[in-house]
Amino acid sequence: MAKAPVLTPQASDFPRWYQDLITKAELADNGPVRGTMVIRPYGYGLWERMQSEMDARIKETGTQNAYFPLLIPQSYLTREADHVEGFAPELAVVTHGGGKELEEPAVVRPTSEMIINASFSKWVQSYRDLPLLINQWANVVRWELRPRLFLRTSEFLWQEGHTAHATYEEARDFAAHIHRQVYEDFMVNVLAMDVVPGRKTVKERFAGAVNTLTLEGMMGDGKALQMATSHELGQNFAKAFNTRYLAKDGRQELVWQTSWGSTTRMIGALVMMHGDDNGLRVPPRLAQIQAVVLAIKGDEPVLAKVRELGDRLKAAGVRVQVDDRTDTPFGRRAVDWELKGVPVRIEVGPRDLENGTAMLARRIPGGKEPVSLASLVSLLPKVLEEDQALLLKQSRERRESRTAEVSTFEEAVEAATAGGWARIPWAVLGEEGESKLADHAATVRCLVAEDGSVPDADDAPGNVAVVARAY
Repeated sequence: MAKAPVLTPQASDFPRWYQDLITKAELADNGPVRGTMVIRPYGYGLWERMQSEMDARIKETGTQNAYFPLLIPQSYLTREADHVEGFAPELAVVTHGGGKELEEPAVVRPTSEMIINASFSKWVQSYRDLPLLINQWANVVRWELRPRLFLRTSEFLWQEGHTAHATYEEARDFAAHIHRQVYEDFMVNVLAMDVVPGRKTVKERFAGAVNTLTLEGMMGDGKALQMATSHELGQNFAKAFNTRYLAKDGRQELVWQTSWGSTTRMIGALVMMHGDDNGLRVPPRLAQIQAVVLAIKGDEPVLAKVRELGDRLKAAGVRVQVDDRTDTPFGRRAVDWELKGVPVRIEVGPRDLENGTAMLARRIPGGKEPVSLASLVSLLPKVLEEDQALLLKQSRERRESRTAEVSTFEEAVEAATAGGWARIPWAVLGEEGESKLADHAATVRCLVAEDGSVPDADDAPGNVAVVARAY
């Protein structure tokens, strides 16, 4: 009989494949409260690497990290009508504490615009206090009706940036800078993810914003996933919290603001964009383990060699782990590392030592080949960069091959329901067509200019709507 596959094949049941991979690669488990998740060490290691790369890019903008309370007075949320309306169905509210009913209920933060703006209104007094650039790494709670690990959970981890500026232009330009130089750069150059930068329609815009910039990625099944967003908030929250500054000419002016965020949803994207029927494929620049050196047998010379190779690779700057657990069958260990998507396996046994070679298994393109032990350390960085580039190339080719240029509403629906994306002139689709897409479980993911750039306005001439089904 044929051996049963470790994972449900993508082609037969993509959602089941996703769930299998999350579980068997030991990324996360469901938490005890519906919609919550336990992020396991290997999954959290991916998030730590994402945090590190993102945090460096955020700090390069001059933004500083801070921390704000988890609980927000309920009255704060009523100050900005669009904002509270947008989040009302998702709120978790604390009504009792210390065994007593609270005088005022507290909301568990779904986002921190309100609590941060309360501080901004105290911290900003003069033009000298601007720009004020703050980011926090935190957890948030949005009560999910249809949870799915990493993609939609009632509690998730993220970073949220909040800034205040003296002028509209400064705020607009800062939101755009975060969108492209922080988020897009990270996704393309570290996550090896092809993404489409665009502008959300009014219907899809963040509650309380005047403009939302997004990055949309195509997953392995053709659906879209919103990867990160950057919002121009205008003066909506400044008015709600009376956040003013004394300008150089002596007048009191309202600040202009931005907010922007990315979440642990990126781990779900990593699985669905790069994963295959054998498990994860982790981009080398992201991987917390870029190479694993496996001892095939417990012979002392083999064990000594794998440990020596581990030390040499580590000294060369490769993030490496030595697997000398020879009391566990080699085949089982190899499958486990393949599931986890470690870019390179270096397998060493007694025969390899006799030949002065090791077996190099590359997870991303697949395949194995013997390489000389003498050349291994110098060869590996080149291999890792080749495989990083291959993942990006494959994700771009998938999006381009499964995106249709269409001219009618019906063609856009057909492309989206067939497991792809459609590009349709916004002048043809319009708000009326956008509303009708809901009948087909599709949405406008973003608006782009004809040349693929981000439009300056919702109704700019030549705007193109990207239509797809989405997670």
